[in-house]
Amino acid sequence: MLVPPVAHTTEGTVRGLVDRGLAVFRGLPYGRPPVGPLRFAAPVPPERWDGVREAVEFGPVVPQSGPLPAEPTHGTDWLTLNVCTPDPGTTGLPVLVWFHGGGFISGTSGDPLYDPVELARAGIVVVSVNYRVGAEGFALIDGTPANRAFLDQIAALEWVRNNIAAFGGDPDQVTIAGQSAGAASVAALLTMPRARGLFHRAVAHTVGGNLCTPALAAEVTAALAKQLGTVPTAAALAEVDPWRLAAAVTDLGTALPEHLERWGRLAQTGVATVPVVDGEDLTEEPWAALAAGRAEGIELLVGHTRDEFRLFAVLAGRHGTFTEEEARTALRLLAPHPDGPDAYRAALPGATPGELLEAVTSDALFRIPSLHLAEGNTAAGGTSYLFELAYPAPAMGGVFGACHGLDLPLAFGSLDSPMGRHFLGDPPAPEAVGLSLELQQAWVRFVTVGDPGWAAHEPRQQLTRVLDTRSETVRYPEQASRTIWAGHTPTAFDLG
Repeated sequence: MLVPPVAHTTEGTVRGLVDRGLAVFRGLPYGRPPVGPLRFAAPVPPERWDGVREAVEFGPVVPQSGPLPAEPTHGTDWLTLNVCTPDPGTTGLPVLVWFHGGGFISGTSGDPLYDPVELARAGIVVVSVNYRVGAEGFALIDGTPANRAFLDQIAALEWVRNNIAAFGGDPDQVTIAGQSAGAASVAALLTMPRARGLFHRAVAHTVGGNLCTPALAAEVTAALAKQLGTVPTAAALAEVDPWRLAAAVTDLGTALPEHLERWGRLAQTGVATVPVVDGEDLTEEPWAALAAGRAEGIELLVGHTRDEFRLFAVLAGRHGTFTEEEARTALRLLAPHPDGPDAYRAALPGATPGELLEAVTSDALFRIPSLHLAEGNTAAGGTSYLFELAYPAPAMGGVFGACHGLDLPLAFGSLDSPMGRHFLGDPPAPEAVGLSLELQQAWVRFVTVGDPGWAAHEPRQQLTRVLDTRSETVRYPEQASRTIWAGHTPTAFDLG
């Protein structure tokens, strides 16, 4: 393939580029720029165009927050997606739609970590989506829809339904996928009526459990407005430059410990703007909705890493330095019931304060939401395939362990991306290369036929694929955590 590929969408004709023998289209709009009168509104379909639109550059980065936010970019056409296809002239290829992570406050579909080439070479059309994050996507503001980021994702899926055949994809064989905040998005979409019928399978790596009640979300918005010297209305906040608002989200995250007694578990996480259980589109926690039969189960591939919270401890320079007081606070806020702190200490005899804090935080924010999503989907009549990544990142003497995000370069085969090299070395160890191939093949098989290649997880045997240098399918390995949380699903953060 040498000639730049051309495709005809419902909005107009687009011309992409050839990348390593594949047809790639970047920066395709699925919604109008959400600025001006459309600021904080639900996404609006893009306008049509005449002629041929060049689709060779990623769309502008959505305003970012966090300790390492992206530099502001020109342009406000944030609602874009990218398509990588083996052959836009064919038909019936399975489709993978990827929602990036980033703690609900950062992330972009153009990150080289999400390089789609290896997956597309296996015969899959890969779509990656930009959506609003931080206050733009999640701040609860009177008179505007809640969880605008999820509405963006639904709009992107509607675009896929209407257009993916023009890129060789099958609109009736769409798998949604994401990691961390992206996996939390997948979990939410599983239970949202507006998303029903827009996808057929789901992949959720490390399901984030960060949700909050409307009462707490309203206080967060008020705190943001106060920090900016304005009031928490749509009209007032719309006057604030989007990147300045994103910076305020960063500052509020830094100041969250000051709100510990009032905001409780939310303050413990370091991220202020998270999805809201608003009672309309997102009526309850996804795992609870599935387990109670209020949503239909589907084919679901879900899992987590063994040492989820280790990444954040290391990056903050705190690994091995947490105090007993910090461990007590984490156990008090995050353990599932009043006896939970004692249960963790009994399950981990001799554990250091840091080990206790990492265990309960990994469970509450990532491992248990992932496990309960699998169990809830099975209870709702679906088929769930569960995994745990146990392979430790070899970087820095192994201090990262099998940490949050390590699964991403392995699943995409992006071992030469900055994050891949950081975790896995340059060049990566042969064990990492082999594990990456195994996980890629599991994804491709699941997206294609709904089965990653190991037995489904069900309540009695609890079969789980443990991914390591020698992977095996065994009983769910985190039995102590599962026992502690038995009968207790993670709930939305509320006022303390």
